[in-house]
Amino acid sequence: MLWLGAAATVFCLVPGSLGGAGRLYTEEDPLVILSSDSLKSAVTNSSSAWLIQFFSSWCGHCIQYSSTWKALAQDVKDWQDAISVGVLDCAQEENFDVCKDYSIKFYPTFKFFWAHSPPSERGTTYRGADRSIPSVRQLMVNVLQNHTNLDRPKHCPPLEPYRYLDLNLDRVGVYHYTAILVEEPDSYVGREVILDLLQYLGVQVKRALSSDRPLVDALKLTAFPAIYLLHPNGTHAHLHSEKPLRFFFSSLLRTLPGVQRRLKSSSTSSSGASQVGALPGKQNTEPWRDFDRSKVYTADLETALHYLLRVELATHNTLEGEELKIFKDLVTLVAKLYPGGGSVVKLMETLSDWLLSMPLQRIPYQAVLDLVDNKMRISGVFLGAELRWVGCQGSRAGLRGYPCSLWTLFHVLTVQHDANPTALDNTGAEAAPVLQMMRRYIRTFFGCRECGRHFEQAAAVGMDNVQNREQQILWLWQQHNRGNMRLAGSLSDDPLFPKAPWPSPSLCASCHEEKNGVHVWNQDNVLRFLRQHYAASNLSPEYSVTPPRLPAPPVPKEHEGGVRSDSEKKSSTQTPRPGRQAVKGEERREVVGVAGGGGGVWLLGFNSVDMSLCVVLYVCSCLFLMLLFFFFKVRSRRWKLRSSRLHV
Repeated sequence: MLWLGAAATVFCLVPGSLGGAGRLYTEEDPLVILSSDSLKSAVTNSSSAWLIQFFSSWCGHCIQYSSTWKALAQDVKDWQDAISVGVLDCAQEENFDVCKDYSIKFYPTFKFFWAHSPPSERGTTYRGADRSIPSVRQLMVNVLQNHTNLDRPKHCPPLEPYRYLDLNLDRVGVYHYTAILVEEPDSYVGREVILDLLQYLGVQVKRALSSDRPLVDALKLTAFPAIYLLHPNGTHAHLHSEKPLRFFFSSLLRTLPGVQRRLKSSSTSSSGASQVGALPGKQNTEPWRDFDRSKVYTADLETALHYLLRVELATHNTLEGEELKIFKDLVTLVAKLYPGGGSVVKLMETLSDWLLSMPLQRIPYQAVLDLVDNKMRISGVFLGAELRWVGCQGSRAGLRGYPCSLWTLFHVLTVQHDANPTALDNTGAEAAPVLQMMRRYIRTFFGCRECGRHFEQAAAVGMDNVQNREQQILWLWQQHNRGNMRLAGSLSDDPLFPKAPWPSPSLCASCHEEKNGVHVWNQDNVLRFLRQHYAASNLSPEYSVTPPRLPAPPVPKEHEGGVRSDSEKKSSTQTPRPGRQAVKGEERREVVGVAGGGGGVWLLGFNSVDMSLCVVLYVCSCLFLMLLFFFFKVRSRRWKLRSSRLHV
């Protein structure tokens, strides 16, 4: 559900001291914003090394370079336990003295600090002319590798290459994977992949060189770089990668069964065996449902609507004003675009017809719930009333679930709108109707206020620039990916399904490319993939709740124990054909007005007993009126005869 890079959690040491730095670097950037009060304490005796850019917020080149520095910080955000990236604005008056103390004369100036530096350490200046992301990233690797074994960062694994004699290819009884990445001697891919996996448990990456002929011959490798994987059960084999690139290698290893992202609050010890390989059933009381990540499950979509209509909407006792309008528009949108038809679409169409037919300015939520629960017993209307996550199930309760399924629902709706561009004609839909509806719903009904604030910030910046259906699909995918990256490693991140850029290389290899040593998206291929992945043809009905058969209406009392006519016998034995749809006009008459529970046929809010009483009263009224008519008719004739005799 997804996806869909963006900022990771920011470690801002002095929240109130951003000042001018806020113009170039903000809390949304995956780096540390330092100040005169925090710099020395951050680098002194630190368990990690540091790379800090001293800049000036009025420096034109610093302004131009800020996007590159942010991209670098995003690219190496998982390295932070070994080497952290920071910035300090020397244009801020409070930072004048500290910049002078650290001998900052030109902007930007790059300094790296060794791990466990003493208080007197003033850093080593990087004087290289090449400040591209690959060059600075390689500088960071060299800084880490130049540490001795005694002063190396606490959580930095060995980066030196292993020899064939040091590798145990026939190991058994080890709980984690071991990935041997064999590369050319001048390659940095192996060391970068080692650092990329620093935040993950369950896999250990070791680097070896292609010049080690005994190892290459033993592993039967012919092309480099390549990964040879040793499984926990003692088996080993070559790990196939669509492209021999760092991003592909890292993504493959992160998605191995049992590999989990280490939460920021978890111990950084490499032992971590208790967190690795735990079976889902042991962490969650719900039955585990095996699923295919290349599929979208209707059970997730139906559960999202169930939670939306029966849980989130239930916090509003009545719907009126803007809330009522938003709800009407949401129901209409889902009714028009929900794929596959069936009982869910009929429910949303019925609900939409009822809402549009009601002239009331205020509708009680209970009336909506009665219709959602099908208290009127309309044939073919059904929405399961249980949480049944499949592609959105988490390793334990509270993870993934509704937010995942809500993202999935709106992804499906954007693709369905692209596939059926005329579906929303005559509904008054604006540009990017699915995105605008999602924005209004989240702002009004979504329970997570902080999540809604983040989405509103993103929508305020870029949603108005979405002008067509293709941009609508891609914009939602980009925001989903940014949200995932912001929450990666947080307490809400599921260790069995870690948040990562989506789609992964295993789902769409052509979506990923590398440009100047940095991962980039091929958006044409991403769009093609999203259209296929969220298409109606890729929906799986597995695990969906089957609509129950409605019970037959009760037998009228006047026929109990008596003899029925032939027509009554015939009608009572007929079974409606499966899938039979009611005529639109009949559907509309059935749902004008909502009533509570009860059996029998409903019409205009009355059940069969009410209608029978009405018929009886109607017949009695007719008879009474006819008697009055004949009574006065006879009286009128008698009066005429009497008056004529008097006249004579």
